[in-house]
Formats: sequence, structure tokens, C-alpha cells
Amino acid sequence: MKPKKLNILERWLSKLHDHLNEKQFLILSSVLVGISAGIAAVILKSFAHFIQKQFVDQYLQAQDFKLTYVFLPLVGIGIAVLIIHRFYKGFLNTGLYYLLQSIAKKSSFIPFHHMWAHIITSGITVGFGGSGGMEAPIVNTGSAIGSNYARRHKLSYRERTLLLAAGAAGGIAGAFNAPIAGVLFALEVLLIDINLTAFIPLLIASASGALISKIILNENILLNFKLKQPFNYENLLFYVALALLSAVVALYYVNVFSWITSKFRKLKSKVKRWLIGSLLLAGLLVIFPTLFGEGYENIKGISELNTDHFFDHSILQNFIKHKWQILILIFLTFMLKTVAVALTIGSGGNCGNFAPSLFVGAHLGFAFALTLQYLGFKDVPVVNYTLVAMAGVLAGVFHAPLTSIFLIAEITGGYELIIPLMIVSSVSYAVVKYFHPDSLDVMRLKKKGTVVSEDKDTSILGKIEMTKLIETDFTVLKPDDNLGVIVENIKHSKRNIFPVVNTEQKLLGIITLSSIKEEMFNQELYTRMVASEIMQKPDTVIKQNDDIFNVMDKFEQTGHWNLPVTEKGVYKGFLSKSSLLTEYREQLLSSI
Repeated sequence: MKPKKLNILERWLSKLHDHLNEKQFLILSSVLVGISAGIAAVILKSFAHFIQKQFVDQYLQAQDFKLTYVFLPLVGIGIAVLIIHRFYKGFLNTGLYYLLQSIAKKSSFIPFHHMWAHIITSGITVGFGGSGGMEAPIVNTGSAIGSNYARRHKLSYRERTLLLAAGAAGGIAGAFNAPIAGVLFALEVLLIDINLTAFIPLLIASASGALISKIILNENILLNFKLKQPFNYENLLFYVALALLSAVVALYYVNVFSWITSKFRKLKSKVKRWLIGSLLLAGLLVIFPTLFGEGYENIKGISELNTDHFFDHSILQNFIKHKWQILILIFLTFMLKTVAVALTIGSGGNCGNFAPSLFVGAHLGFAFALTLQYLGFKDVPVVNYTLVAMAGVLAGVFHAPLTSIFLIAEITGGYELIIPLMIVSSVSYAVVKYFHPDSLDVMRLKKKGTVVSEDKDTSILGKIEMTKLIETDFTVLKPDDNLGVIVENIKHSKRNIFPVVNTEQKLLGIITLSSIKEEMFNQELYTRMVASEIMQKPDTVIKQNDDIFNVMDKFEQTGHWNLPVTEKGVYKGFLSKSSLLTEYREQLLSSI
């Protein structure tokens, strides 16, 4: 029966597509994508919490198995790795960087299986205690829904990108019941280029996702707070100090996470990655049980000033007797959360950095407030510092100050803290931006040679796949070919450039028709001159791993319209400036 219902829905949408104009169908589509992304967020959150309730909580209640839960993340990550190996050919693109890559290089097309693969693997990873968040998998799922919906209805690249972003906005809105933050996330993090008219579908999709979450999802699963103290302008200097600390911690987060995950990517064996990462994670959990899972329960505990049970299952539990010991452990907790997330992702788990950034920020703000109390400042707004630091770290890690400001404002149910949120988020973002001009995900993309930019022309150029434009119909000459052989090849060729390569296919030089125009009419030279004597070294060559901007610079500097392409010196063909411009023009037209 299910396939039949799906066919009826598809036929109904197709008829509507025929009768509605472009804007009307796009608004309807944004509603459907937003609802679907919201449902995906509900399913993923509920799935992970169901696993935790059925497996983890039982071990925690059993006195004889208190340490068993420490090794449950090893099981969860192992199952996720096995699923990816068995059903997705050993590879599943995860993280927000993949969405940026899809927009920049793949015309916003996302494979069909991403609509459910992240729900399964992330739910298992985090449900069994993997230290990470579910927001990135939710965004990946929502974006895949939007992309495949657009593909199904043959929408343009612009509309496909917009619905991809709408799915991301609906997913974030559903995860936090924060529609404004969902819209801003799509604009800031995915770096999409839209006009005012396209802004409305994002709003509708985000509102739809948040509404679904509010109707279906249990409020205990959502992250929400109640403010207990209003903003006091007399604490302004403390907020500025907290902003600077947030920036430092965000820089630490980005650098440590990047370094650890890069080490894991160098390991060829996925079994080694899983064992090493999971066992190291288990070691951290023995000492710091607060690193287990998403960590939202700990954030809620901090917001209620309740830290009595933070280290109940730690091997250090019986040694904690003084307040300053708790402060040191909280400091170490948010420093090591970054390591725990990197180990979870590096070992093969599917999760993200959104929730961990909030976790780190909350513990930073709480430790900052406790320090002030110990120094004699009694009337310290502990909860306010906790919430504002969450926004500060999130803004620094994701380069998303607006998302951070409105996310905390929405989950606290008001805008009482809007001024300190703006100060801390903007200062943290500005400092991190100075040291790291690109966000964590954009940095990873650029290391792979993918260009991501808010500038439309730059973005379109970055989408061009140069390997597809390499022309190979040039006649290849050997270095010992005499002039007679060269002239004979010229007769049967439509090209005026001839590459000279050796037996190993290494490019030695090129011969142009204009360079031998006089010699080719002197038959006495046909047997005397060989290619190696009359060839010229090219002014420059294009390497296959060169990005499009380096290539355009080489064309500009040499003034040539054709340049040879090599890979480790081996001749691959020629790249034409005219073919690049033609491809750019086609990409530009498809984006309108």
C-alpha cells in the first residue's frame, strides 16, 4: 500500500506543479521539505534517546555494571562503521563540509540514501554514548530531502540549492524548536547566495520544521532554559572578558579537532581507526563521564546550578571533596570534550560539532562564573554567563554569530540577554576570524582544493570540473620524429599544437605550427631535423590538482589559449581557455 500512496502523492504534486507558477510551487515545496526535515529531526532525536533508555540507563542502574556503559560507545561506533561498510560501500559523507562541497562542486545534488543513512548511523553512534551532536546529521538529512525533492520535480539549480538550504533550516529549527536560528544557520553556515524573494521559502520551511518538533517531540529531549536573572549593564566588563575567553576556547576547539581527525584520516584500516578511537574515548569516559553522549543533560544541570551528580560514575568520585576540585574538573571537561568528539568522529562515528560547541561553551561560562564567585564576587549571574558563553563558542567554531545569538535567545524564551549575546558572539567571532578566516568546515574543503565563496562569480568558477574539460585529441610526437614525420602529422591534424613526449609519456616540450612555418617548406631539412631539436618548453603547465583560480592566472600570465595538462610530469592533454569560459557561461545560466 505504501508505494501506491507515494505514487498518488507524486501525481498530485506533479499536477500542482503544472497549475501553479514557479513562486507558488516553491512555497508549497518549502512547506513539504520543512515538515519532512522536522519529522527527520524528531525521528533521529527519539531514536537516539530510545537507545540510551533501553541500553545505557539499565547499565547505569545496575551496581555491578557501572563501568560497562563506558564501553558502549565502542559498540555503537562499531555498529555504525559496520552499517556503512555493509550498505554504503564503506563510505558515507558526513559533516557540514559535505553540504558545502555539494553546493560548490556538485550542483547541490546529494545522493538519495543520505535521507535516511544519517538517521540510522548517527542515532546509533550518539545513542550508545558517542561524544557528539546530532544536529549535523539532522542538517544532512534535511538537505538531502530538499535536494532529492528538487531533483524529482526537475527544478533548476537555484531552486535545488534553495530547497537544500530549506531542509537544513527545517532540521535545525526542529532540533531546537528555534525557527529564526534555522533560517540564519542556512544563510551563515551554508553560505548560499539568495535574494529577498528566496528568503521567504527558508522562513516557511524553518517554521514548518519547528512546528512539527513542537507538536511531536517530547520537551524533555529539547534544549531549553528559563532565565533567572536579568541583564545587568554593570557586568559589561565581565561579558567582554568572557567573549575573549570564548574566542580562545573556540580557537582551541578548531585546532585540536582538526589535528586529531587529520591523524585518523591517515590510518588506512577502518578497524584500527575504530579500535584506537573507541578505546581512547572509553579511557576518557572512565574519568569524565560527563563526556558521554550529546551532553545536553549536563548543560541543563548547569543551568539549574546542579552539579552534584556530574562525576557519579567517575573513578575520581570518592576523591572529590572540595569546590576547587570541581572547578578544575569542569575546566578539564570542556577542554577534553573537543578530544572526545574528535575521537568519536575519527573512529568512524557519525555525529557533529554543534552540540559539543554548546557543551563547551556552557562549561566555560559556568567555570568562569564559579571563578568569579571564589574571587569574592557574590552576585554573579551564573546562568547568564553559561548561556552567553554557549553562543560565544558556537559563533567562533562555526563562524555564525547571528545563528548563535538567536538560537540562545529562542531556547531561553525571550530576548532579555540579547545585548550580552550580541557582544560576546560578535567579539568571539571577530577574534577567531582574525586567526582563522575560514570556519572549520570551509578549511577542510579548501584543503581538498574545493573553493567555497559568498561571491557568486567565484562560487560558479569553483564548480567547474577541469578534468572533464581536458582535450586529448592532440597528435603526440616522439622526440626522435624527424621533420618529415612532423609535417605528415600536420597534414592530418586539425590542431596547430603538438606535444612531444618520451616513452614514459612525460611531456618534454611542444611544437607549434607557427614555430616551424619556414622549416616545413624546406624538404632538405625533413631528415636532418628531429622534434627534440625544434620543440620548445611550454611557458607553464597545468597540473591536474591545480584549482580553477590558479589555472585562470596561468592563462592570464602567458596569454595563451591552450596550455598542456600534466600529472607528475605525465602528459594528459590540453586545457583550452575558451572551453573554460564556455563552461562558466553554462554554469551561470543554470544558476539563474
